Amino acid sequence: MNIATVAKAFGRARRRVCNLVRPNVEITSPPNSILLEEDVPIAIRDGTVLRANVFRPYGGGRHPVLMSAHPYGKDYLPRKTRKGYRVFPNLRVLPQSKPFTISAWTGWEAPDPAYWVPRGYVVINADLRGWGRSDGVGDLFGPQEGDDYHDLIEWAAEQTWSTGRIGLTGVSYLAVSQWAAAATLPPHLTAICPWEGFTSLWDVARPGGVREDGLMMVWTHGTHRSRPENPVDLREQQKTRPLRDDWWDARDQALEKIKIPALVCASFSDHNLHSKGSFDGFQNIASTHKWMYTHRGPKWSEYYGPDGLAVQGRFFDHFLKGEENGQLEVPPIRLEVRTDADSVTSLRYEHEWPPTATKWTRWWFHPDGRLDGSAPTASKQSFRMRGHGLHYSHCFDADTEIIGPMQARLSISLPNGGDACLFVGVRKVRDGRTVAFEGAYGFRGSMITHGIRKASLHIAGFDGRPRDDVAQLLAPNQVVPVDVELMPSATLFRAGEELQVVVSGRWFYARNPFTGQFPAYYEKSPRGLCSIHLGSAESGYLDVPVQAAANA
Repeated sequence: MNIATVAKAFGRARRRVCNLVRPNVEITSPPNSILLEEDVPIAIRDGTVLRANVFRPYGGGRHPVLMSAHPYGKDYLPRKTRKGYRVFPNLRVLPQSKPFTISAWTGWEAPDPAYWVPRGYVVINADLRGWGRSDGVGDLFGPQEGDDYHDLIEWAAEQTWSTGRIGLTGVSYLAVSQWAAAATLPPHLTAICPWEGFTSLWDVARPGGVREDGLMMVWTHGTHRSRPENPVDLREQQKTRPLRDDWWDARDQALEKIKIPALVCASFSDHNLHSKGSFDGFQNIASTHKWMYTHRGPKWSEYYGPDGLAVQGRFFDHFLKGEENGQLEVPPIRLEVRTDADSVTSLRYEHEWPPTATKWTRWWFHPDGRLDGSAPTASKQSFRMRGHGLHYSHCFDADTEIIGPMQARLSISLPNGGDACLFVGVRKVRDGRTVAFEGAYGFRGSMITHGIRKASLHIAGFDGRPRDDVAQLLAPNQVVPVDVELMPSATLFRAGEELQVVVSGRWFYARNPFTGQFPAYYEKSPRGLCSIHLGSAESGYLDVPVQAAANA
């Protein structure tokens, strides 16, 4: 480990310790101008009683509604202390690099009543079935949640303080539940704003078939602590279901059924959790009016920050209040391009994703470590699957933007047969040093993007698309093609900078909370060698979305 690497690790550890003591968030007292009704009982279609907190303006009248529903507990709020309010413990271990402010009435990842109610909205924060103070037994990410949320929406539409126009908003699980509710087509659901929410649990728990061994453990432990009597055990289901089956399919969102207006946040910084699902959600819903807000910042800072709130406000003001504020004239894609973790080089609007100027380019892996468009030399390279892997680099001769998803095609073999977990990562290198980007869980040492794939899930019935429902171990020295999908990114490379691809059999970072990417971690490949076969016209390449720099 060189001095620069040690220095970066030390810097990350120092920032983590500082964040434990003083998180980058301010909690303000709730305003006096809001009427709060706590624990409002709501009987849904099967008689189960769910409970919600309702925040509304004093003075009566009818107002549009912004709602969230989740398993975290509507009463999980910043606690009052002698010195102010105690920040959520989550924000002490998952730092935000950009400061933000919320009121003490803001539930975890929920809309802030102190912001929305003075703007003329009713805000509802509800406990899903089996969680918080709601009755019943919950089934995390199960189909029942969509039906229950449907009934909550229709209840809100019938209240005397409601205009009958209901919008949904929130981050993470509070976004996933929006997909589920919208797919049930509640008559009074008017608009949704899923702010970074995956659309397939499989893609998070077993991306490409590789078992996630960090978040799933921490998250399952946390849900058990919040409601010990609830029998749900996602970790156990994840471990015992290595292939896609009906249980996993039931936790995929029926995106094609969603037709209402949507503002989707899809970030380039949440690759280990929500990025894939957010982009899939935007592209696959059937809504005529839909927008995508991209960024590479910390997700909670973006949701509660001034730029994010301004975009959300214009969207909801138009569709829930009927204001003619130019929302329909806004191009559908807000695109943010960065050159490193903190430097935004272009903020612009596009009409398509990926942008229309994209030129799909194929770069080949070469045995000498080059990555370019020239014909490759036939060869075989091997690496230890629990080692540092192989590296390939492309040097740019002009300022270039890489915007969109990438895909690697590899032909691999295992001398002893069996299976391999393949990790393909893309780094940026400047003056010989790796450039860090914002990543999931507040990790500030992230790559540009990555992809994960288990080899045995790709070879049965290979037709150019990954398979997740059939497994076939490799025979000794059997050569198989493997496609690895890399998630979307938006990065400027200056002339002389390098794009470096890393092919490995293990995750790129440690799991510890001080120098690693806590809690992200993944199943390792077995010990042994993996060989990559180069020189074929059918594999050994990276497909890259290239366009000239916007400011070139």
